[in-house]
Amino acid sequence: MRASESTNLYFNQAADQLELPDWTRKLLITPKREVTVQVAFERDDGKIETVLGYRVQHDNARGPMKGGLRYHPAVDLDEVRALASLMTWKTAVVDLPYGGAKGGIGIDPRTLSKRELERITRAFVDQIHEIVGPDSDIPAPDMGTNHEVMAWFRNQWEKYHGFNPAVITGKPVEEYGSRGREEATGRGVGTLAVKMLKRLNRKPEQTRTAIQGFGNVGSHAAKYLYESAFPIVAVSDVTGAYVNPKGLNIPEMLSYVLKNKGLLDGYQGAERIDPDQLLALDVELLIPAALGDVITANGPIDPEADAKLNERNVLVLPDILANAGGVTVSYFEWAQNRQHYKWTLDRVRQELDRTLSEAFESVWQESLSRKVSLRTSAFMLAIQRVKRASELAGWFV
Repeated sequence: MRASESTNLYFNQAADQLELPDWTRKLLITPKREVTVQVAFERDDGKIETVLGYRVQHDNARGPMKGGLRYHPAVDLDEVRALASLMTWKTAVVDLPYGGAKGGIGIDPRTLSKRELERITRAFVDQIHEIVGPDSDIPAPDMGTNHEVMAWFRNQWEKYHGFNPAVITGKPVEEYGSRGREEATGRGVGTLAVKMLKRLNRKPEQTRTAIQGFGNVGSHAAKYLYESAFPIVAVSDVTGAYVNPKGLNIPEMLSYVLKNKGLLDGYQGAERIDPDQLLALDVELLIPAALGDVITANGPIDPEADAKLNERNVLVLPDILANAGGVTVSYFEWAQNRQHYKWTLDRVRQELDRTLSEAFESVWQESLSRKVSLRTSAFMLAIQRVKRASELAGWFV
């Protein structure tokens, strides 16, 4: 199933509950704009390479569009279209004044030098600078990009439009970025996991946890949960999975990856197993924090698997809520840039916890009252908010 088909399936499940007519569904699911551009850049050996870049702007009924910039070989228009739609529902479910967008280039950043990465970023900005901006569409980091890429993006955009750091979020703190932005998605995953498990009356020390992925999201989620007394029995990255039934030493692992180019390869403090085995471990909490569709029997779970998990009464915290910490702190960064005033890390964390707590409570109560899954209730809340904003603005104006 293509990425956009999966997203539309979840959308329609919620739309069925809301009894939306076909014309409303089509209007809400169809992107406002899809742009494909040619991005030509010079390799270090002097050769010119040409790739395709994408920016899909899905909906702006609730405010400027917001969405990451992804560099990955699997990036194509269909994936970007699906992710842009998910951003619309994600920003709505946590009640941020944004719509959804997404962008990307189908490249493997690991095969590019730092200078090549900078050239391709600036070339991409040259092609799309007229359709992004602090009041229209605000990019951010995603898979394969980071705060440095955001700094290049901002610098190139400002060559056309002048100083305005609010054009992009996820910037370095020294370049008008927000404190707490890099930890935000992982911290949000941990925060919401704790809240969900409290609803199930499960104590942290009785909740064995496995985390697939030990990059920016997985490592910060692991740190938060470890500090909250969760026994994390397994984690993995591209080099393998590492298991200790008594609980891993997460601070030691975090220190190890800092000294080892961000990888767990060679770590001796746990048993190493095949990465696929992690998904089948006997644990109470499983966090897929790597690529999408890893549970098959960004979204991390494909629709067929999601349905089977629901049949087995396995509680799934939907990705549009679980990973909303990143876009929430991106909103805080944008707000700080507009105010020309920096928040403290404590304030960022407090506001993040408040925003996610309110969103979780709304999704949980909607799920109980409608007798639907958390995923369906999250989509229902989001759709109702976007629909209402569209009605208030005038559907066809």
